[in-house]
Amino acid sequence: MRIVSRNLKKSDYADLKEAMIESYSGIGGDYWEKNLIDKLVNIFPDGQFCVEVDDKVVACALAIRVKYADFGDNHTFEEITGEYTFDTHTNKGDWLYGIEVFVHPDYRDLRLGRRLYDARKELCEQLNLKGILAGGRIPNYRKYADELSPREFITRVKQKDIYDPTLSFQLSNDFHVKKVLRGYLPGDTESKEYATLLEWNNIYYVAEKDRKPHTDSIIRLGVVQWQMRHFPDIQAFFDQVEFFTDVVSDYKADFLVLPEFFNTPLMAQFKNMPEPQAIRELAKYTEEVREKMCSFAISYNVNIIAGSMPLMDEGKLYNVSYLCRRDGSYEEYRKIHITPNEVKFYGMVGGYDVKTYDTDCGKIGLMICYDVEFPELGRALAAQGAQIIFVPFLTDTQNGYYRVRNCAQARAIENECYVAISGCVGNLPNVPNTDIHYAQSAVFTPSDFQFPNNAIKAEATTNTEMVLFADVDVSLLKELHEYGSVQNLKDRRTDLYDVTVKRASRRAAKKASHDNDPEHNAPLIVVSE
Repeated sequence: MRIVSRNLKKSDYADLKEAMIESYSGIGGDYWEKNLIDKLVNIFPDGQFCVEVDDKVVACALAIRVKYADFGDNHTFEEITGEYTFDTHTNKGDWLYGIEVFVHPDYRDLRLGRRLYDARKELCEQLNLKGILAGGRIPNYRKYADELSPREFITRVKQKDIYDPTLSFQLSNDFHVKKVLRGYLPGDTESKEYATLLEWNNIYYVAEKDRKPHTDSIIRLGVVQWQMRHFPDIQAFFDQVEFFTDVVSDYKADFLVLPEFFNTPLMAQFKNMPEPQAIRELAKYTEEVREKMCSFAISYNVNIIAGSMPLMDEGKLYNVSYLCRRDGSYEEYRKIHITPNEVKFYGMVGGYDVKTYDTDCGKIGLMICYDVEFPELGRALAAQGAQIIFVPFLTDTQNGYYRVRNCAQARAIENECYVAISGCVGNLPNVPNTDIHYAQSAVFTPSDFQFPNNAIKAEATTNTEMVLFADVDVSLLKELHEYGSVQNLKDRRTDLYDVTVKRASRRAAKKASHDNDPEHNAPLIVVSE
């Protein structure tokens, strides 16, 4: 047996007619006249599909493109087809409308209908259409019409209490019932002239007004595993950063990712000061470092996740990261969850903004080290559409590192996104509280068939300075959201619990950020039951 899926040709009409008559023998064996099939092939050849078995066409799917807003949800088959002329077809249509799908009864055990629907879906994605619409018959309704309304019948079919050859097939192919249509197809006695308005949404559709300059779904990440070393001055530090920026740019990466506190070698000159004073001196370099990062982002055409640095603002010390976009703009993120160590040695306080950031490669989220150990924060970023979460981190021991690593991998799986972690390695003598480091930078993925079996896209060599490159495909995330083996985001029991972000008042923020206030690490995210 030889099975081929392809576009329909005018020369296929004899086989098409025979298959259609057999398919609709229960309602009179109706079929399309040859002149109408020829017209469809002429006006929209890409939209007409067939399957041939041993050189004979035995299944067919016919469609047109329509501007659906011209018809609305209360149309009939006659209206949508322009009184069966197909004059309603337009190459500027935003929806694919299914006119016909049939499979010769002798070949229905071969699942040929699924091939036809897969071809339609692929066409939808290629043409950037919103989706597929169709009026679906419910032929088994005649058996239940005396006891069930159409809506009740549809519900029972969804629950698999009742089988309907057409509706059950449509539901199994990811269509949902948008509406019940009355009088859709006069003469369809099996369906009692009712039909389901079926809809399949193209998850890859992008409205023209929302199209971005960066249209490739493959995003290249350049994750730097940074070696701690002493620098004679800040220019030497900038030279090292520029070296990595240049390398990542040469490999045409979209993002350069640096670790938490990667600029602490500059604190060596303050080694004789107490830790709180030394890090506040280091904070005086932060604006200069940020400006240099922004200039590198522009000149090397790469978005930079500028690790993290200390920042003084209104007398308070924060741990901040910067997104420096390659268009010259930047965003600031303040670490939300401050470690006991940062409080004890530095007197740091936590930030308040829980939000995602737009880039030319889609929405991203930022966390800094300890932040990733709080699942509520990752869930809040996922709810805002984050596709990649970047986590600069700094850990001194293996157990500290594995807390960050394991939590980062969990965030990727549970939030159906990518998570990239970037850490520091090596020793830094004469810099108190940041003398030893342990890291293995990595890029984590969700865990499903589209991704690596261990949910690890790439990982660096432990405790070695290097750049880790990884290509991540954000289109796979869309597939996962809709068709994953499990769907963590969709299957949450929001009737029982939810994660929401509080909007703290300015007064509350100031009060909570007092150095000695034990509430300065109070969560901004609430899990309500």
